[in-house]
Formats: sequence, C-alpha cells, structure tokens
Amino acid sequence: MNTRKRQYALVISLIVLVGSITTSLIGYFVAKSSIEHRLQDEMLPLTSDNIYSEIQRDLLQPLLISSVMANDSFVLDWVNSGEIDSIKMQRYLKQIQDKYETITAFFVSDKTKRYYHSSGVLKNVSSDEEADSWYFDTKKSDRDYLINIDNDTAEPSRLSIFVNYKVLDKKGQFIGVIGIGLSLEIVEELIETYQQKFGREVYLIDATGKVMLKSSSYNDNALIQNDVLSDKLMKDILSVATGSFSYSFDGANTIYLNSRYVPEFSWYLMVEQINDPAADGIESALIFNLLISMAISGMTLLILHFASRGYQGKLESMATKDKLTGVYNRQIFDSLFNQALSTTKRRQQSLTISLIDIDFFKRINDNYGHAHGDEILKSVIELMKANLRQADIICRWGGEEFIIMMSDCDENSAKRTLNMIRELIAEKQFHLGNDKVKITISGGVAEHTHDETMRQVINRADKNLYMAKNQGRNRVV
Repeated sequence: MNTRKRQYALVISLIVLVGSITTSLIGYFVAKSSIEHRLQDEMLPLTSDNIYSEIQRDLLQPLLISSVMANDSFVLDWVNSGEIDSIKMQRYLKQIQDKYETITAFFVSDKTKRYYHSSGVLKNVSSDEEADSWYFDTKKSDRDYLINIDNDTAEPSRLSIFVNYKVLDKKGQFIGVIGIGLSLEIVEELIETYQQKFGREVYLIDATGKVMLKSSSYNDNALIQNDVLSDKLMKDILSVATGSFSYSFDGANTIYLNSRYVPEFSWYLMVEQINDPAADGIESALIFNLLISMAISGMTLLILHFASRGYQGKLESMATKDKLTGVYNRQIFDSLFNQALSTTKRRQQSLTISLIDIDFFKRINDNYGHAHGDEILKSVIELMKANLRQADIICRWGGEEFIIMMSDCDENSAKRTLNMIRELIAEKQFHLGNDKVKITISGGVAEHTHDETMRQVINRADKNLYMAKNQGRNRVV
C-alpha cells in the first residue's frame, strides 16, 4: 500500500511539475513571438519613420540651399556674361558659406571647366581625372542633383559630403554644377544623435550595399557587411521601398533590420538592432517563473502529502475500524487473517481464533437504552485490550459479538487468557444510571489447523461459542 501511495505521489508530482513547466514555456514562447513581431513590424518601422523625419529636417537643408544656388539669377547672369570677374563668384560662394555655415561652397562651369571656390579658382576639372568623376556623373544624371562623399578639393585631407546640383539656363541647357559641402563629422554626429535618441544602429547605404553615412561608433561587423548574407540581404532590401527583416547572426544572435528608401539621396536608411532587449527580460522572467513554479509545485505537493496522509488515515480508519469501540471491523478481518496466517506458517507458530459474546445483552438495551448499551460495549473492549497482548487483534464481528485473533498462541493458552478476562468482567460492576449491573461473557475458541480456511476455523469457534451458551453461559469452550 505504501508503494502504491509513493507511486501516486510521484505521478501527481510529475503532472504538477510538467504542467507548471509547460505553462511557463508556452507563456515564454508566446511572449517572445509577440515581442519579436512588435519589434520587427511596429517598433523598428516607427523608429525608421521618425529618423526619416529627422533626416529631412537635418540633412535635406543642404539640398534646399543648393537648389536655391542653382536657380539664383546672379549665377546665370554671371555665367552668361562670360565669367569675366571671378572675384564676384568668390564673394558669392563665400557669402553662401558664411550664411549657412557650410565648410565649402563651389561652382564648376561647364564652358570653362573651372572649379570656383570661395578662396578662388582651384582647378579645371577633367574627364581624365578620377577625382573629377563626380562632376561628369552629375552632368550625365537624369536627376537634378547627386550626393557623394569625397575628399574636399579645397582641403584634400578632409572627407566631406557634397550636394552637386545642376545649373541650367533659361533654355534648359546645362551650364555647370553648383553646391555646398558638409563636414562628414557633422553628419556622423547627427546620426550618432539618432542612435542615442532611438537606441538603435542607424546608417545609410547605396544600391550596392556600401555604407555611405554612419556614426563614429558604427559596428563594422554589422550584418549588412556580412559576406555570407550580403547578396540575399541586398536583394531583399532593393525589392521593396520599405521592408523589415530578421537574420540569425553567429548562431547566437538575431539581427532585426528595417530599410527605407530615401529618394532625396537615392540611398537606403537602415535601422538595425541586434537581439531584443525585452527578450532578456522575458528569459529572466521564464527562469523566475520556472523557479516559482517548482517552488509552488513543491509546496502544493507537500500540502497534498500532509492533507492526503490525514485524509488517507481517516479513510483507512473509517474503512477498517469500528466507530463505536475503535477496534477493527469485520470488513478488514480477511486481510488481517491472511497476513497473520502467512506469518505464523513461515514461523511455524500457532494461530487461534476466539468468538466472544456478551450474555443477555439485549436485556441491557431494552431496559436501559442503547446509549447505556454502547457504554457497556466500550467498557468491555477496554478491559479486553488491557489484558491482551499488543499483537493480539480484536475485531467487532456483530452487535455484541467480537472476534479475537492470537498469533503464536495455542488453544489452551487462548482459553486461559479468555477465562481470565471473563472472570474480570463478571466481577466488575457497571453503572447504568442509578443502577449497578453485572454482566458476563461467553467464548468459543478454535486453533487453526494446517489445511483450514478462515471460514472453517471461525465456524469451529462459533460452534464452541454456542456450546458455551448451551452449557449455561459465562464460560469459555
């Protein structure tokens, strides 16, 4: 029975534990999926929209300045006059540079190929020089302007971002390129501001995947530069104007990426995040939940153990004990007899069954009531217990009839013990209200023989009990 209890407890433990762990894991994966979906489809696109608005405000101003310069009547009139006084162009470019706080302002005439700067004529551009390719690219472009990052002609050691705007005369004929330059450091600071503000990696790439603008803290190992995924990534990015992507990186990290085409630059704005900070919190919550689940499961099982042990004890007592007298009932006697019989056979001992009946007990109930009759039963049992061995078993067999099973006890020894108990009961006075009453008992004893069944030995004891009653009661046969 104890083994079965342990098996039941183990099964319940596993069910509770597996249920708790399963619930925690399901909650973890659902929460993680929801967070990843929100990050990829909501948070990164929203960040991209906000940064795009910031770019329009911060980086598109040079476009407006260059556009104003390209349509300035002074530039058109000065070129049409034959570019006679270069000082006027220098002053104009210097004025633009000072007014808008740019690092440079320039104009290249298509007719003379002169590169005018606020400090003077720096050079003549040539299609044979690679450094001048920006000019000829702008001239051939279908767009009104091109943006490029290059070394400043006025200061070759300085890398700058240039807005190259076409200048057309009133007939729409190309007459040159004009524009301004911004320090790359200023642009990087702007992007750094975006990164700090939004907490994500921000950079811009061209249609080949080359990083054009980035912060000073840009991670050179970013996914966009990964050779393995670069081709697939660029194909995905170029296929849509706006897209959200996620890729595994180094087998342990996930990179979430949102791309947005910026038509003003013909570049793609990239907003990137390696892993999801909220995922770490989810994993910590999972571990915490698992620990809590195990703790709660342990407490539940502990409570269940004590509760079930208490209820089990009560149930066993109800199923095996007589409620009135507290001795075993008839239902459990089969099991007790088989256990005792197995033990006595193994040890080669005697086993004796005795049936005891209170003489004329019906008169007690009729004359004094069942309540007093119950008191008599309990008193008789207490007296029996006090004079039997601890190993002897008393069982209530019927109303006022009891059975006593004695292991390692032969028929004669059992008869002596029962006669002693009979004499003690006969001498005792029982108080029933104002009356003092004496009662007697009769008993039948039978020692189990080798081939007998329980029913057979009880029947022999029962016959002996009837003999005792027929012989005048208050005796053991």
